Amino acid sequence: MKLNPEKLLQLTVTAVEDKKANNVVALDLRNISPISDYFVICHGNSDTQVQAIATEVRKVVHEAGGVIRGMEGVDSARWVLMDLGDVVVHIFHRDEREYYNIERLWSDAKVVTSV
Repeated sequence: MKLNPEKLLQLTVTAVEDKKANNVVALDLRNISPISDYFVICHGNSDTQVQAIATEVRKVVHEAGGVIRGMEGVDSARWVLMDLGDVVVHIFHRDEREYYNIERLWSDAKVVTSV
């Protein structure tokens, strides 16, 4: 079963919030980039929290019938990148989030305010 992009976004945001991710931001990329419809960006304060957030996203997506197309960075837990197709999830360790500042790089994207 293919989840529509908005439902996948909602599931993802709920999953990261359930694991107490910090500063969760969803960006709408539909009119900006062919990469994905949405980015979800968040961070954890420790390697363990970053891994727990990624594990929860994977679990929730699989339970809903979604597919994880790719996942990088779980072992180092500094920047986990999850490709869910219509949604790309960036789970940073706090220090890396400040350094890479993805929100600034994609500043043309609108922030999704209601998920």
